[in-house]
Amino acid sequence: MAEKQPQRTRVFGGERMVWFSPVTLNELLELKFKYPQAPVVMGNTSVGPQVKFKGVFHPVIISPDRIEELSVVIHASNGLTLGAGLSLAQVKDILADVVQKLPEEKTQMYQALLKHLRTLAGSQIRNMASLGGHIISRHPDSDLNPLLAVGNCTLNLLSKEGKRQIPLNEQFLSKCPNADLKPQEILISVNIPYSRKWEFVSAFRQAQRQENALAIVNSGMRVFFGEEDGIIRELSISYGGIGSAPGGKVEFKRTLIISFLFKFYLEVSQILKKMVNRTGYTLTSPVLGAMITPKNSVHYPSLADKYASALEDLHSRLHCSTLKYQDEKNFLGFLKDVSDFFHSNVVQKIGPKQHPEDPVGHPIMHLSGVKHATGEAIYCDDMPPVDQELFLTFVTSSRAHAKIVSIDLSEALSMPGVVDIMTAEHLSDVNSFCFFTETETLLATDKVFCVGHLVCAVLADSEVQAKRAAKRVNIIYQDLEPLILTIEEAIQHNSFFKPERKLEYGNVDEAFKVVDHILEGIAGDVYET
Repeated sequence: MAEKQPQRTRVFGGERMVWFSPVTLNELLELKFKYPQAPVVMGNTSVGPQVKFKGVFHPVIISPDRIEELSVVIHASNGLTLGAGLSLAQVKDILADVVQKLPEEKTQMYQALLKHLRTLAGSQIRNMASLGGHIISRHPDSDLNPLLAVGNCTLNLLSKEGKRQIPLNEQFLSKCPNADLKPQEILISVNIPYSRKWEFVSAFRQAQRQENALAIVNSGMRVFFGEEDGIIRELSISYGGIGSAPGGKVEFKRTLIISFLFKFYLEVSQILKKMVNRTGYTLTSPVLGAMITPKNSVHYPSLADKYASALEDLHSRLHCSTLKYQDEKNFLGFLKDVSDFFHSNVVQKIGPKQHPEDPVGHPIMHLSGVKHATGEAIYCDDMPPVDQELFLTFVTSSRAHAKIVSIDLSEALSMPGVVDIMTAEHLSDVNSFCFFTETETLLATDKVFCVGHLVCAVLADSEVQAKRAAKRVNIIYQDLEPLILTIEEAIQHNSFFKPERKLEYGNVDEAFKVVDHILEGIAGDVYET
């Protein structure tokens, strides 16, 4: 057999960008020094969506996924040091192992992180996303960063100039220049300290669903009491997801902020109550209102047993299990185990009187399920291009309500691979169609009425060329007045959807004359900015 070849830096180049994959820490530092603005990509779960959906372009990308120093796990006397290159799934497994081995009072922060790691994004994302990438991205709705910020965590940085350590705190998350990474620096690892006795940490999160959903509001909270005196020495609270409130969720988010704080207060109060009753400590607690001993522990907020579940986490109704496949001889038995587990935990129970042909409750296979599961399903990208096939990309409006002053297609038409650009003039009579009783247009003619309104379409030899050319179409707009943003402004300017549609039954005017009570007011959603 041939000897194993030593690893070396890989370089992938294209027309517009270069992708570097170094194998040593020194090579990474050299690349970051040479290309300080180049993003460092591990799982590509942050940079990838920006490139694909937001049109962000990076001429140089550095991928250090083969560097061992970024995957370290160090158990120190004061805490845990985790490499920035570890995936979130690996971090989850490491923390779960530490929680099992160490006393509960030392793992408060780790348990809180585990709570969020179990529901952060989905398993596919957790398998790819790195701890360092999640931290450096500083998404406003990050589940982990608020927790790490309250936990006195620190970031270990490295550059050609040397080592440096900065706290992961509010200033870092706000990207303050004096608390951020320098362009040539790399995040090597993260220090997460052990919790102390009389220190309590909790994680909170409210989202539309348990997994694969951004949090509406999340929070990390930590409190540290003085040794046996009940006085709060440290209190740290950090929230995520509250920077903006689209869709009229301002009041809802305010309610969540207060409810998380109150729940944390109740959690800590009940834990202290149990500790006092169990150990006989005497605590002077200005927060809880009195000198507290087991005899007068009633000064703690009382919580009836029937409400105790409010402090517990919601759990899925599905039970987790591990099924092991050993060898080919037991393969049929393994399939039976999988089938039994699925039917006992997932499939709805069917009553004995239900007709066999009644589909309700039965696990019916999707029509394309077999092809999807076997990888035989054919998607558009799997189909080879046909002769003289062209690709189309729409140019859409960047304004919500504006007049089109001019459209300059010259630069886009001069780009390689571009065949033509269609506008409303090219489509002529076929540009309009009837929608119910209203006439609609496919491509805008002289006005646009929303962001994303179709203006023209680029035809090119490839999808990449069409998208590049679409960005070169120069459109000049003139914003139109009045600017209507609220229902009240729409009423004031008589701006309504027409024709008016009503559902009526009987003589409405006569009915109002004889009713006992009339309730007047405005019905609808309340939006705040």
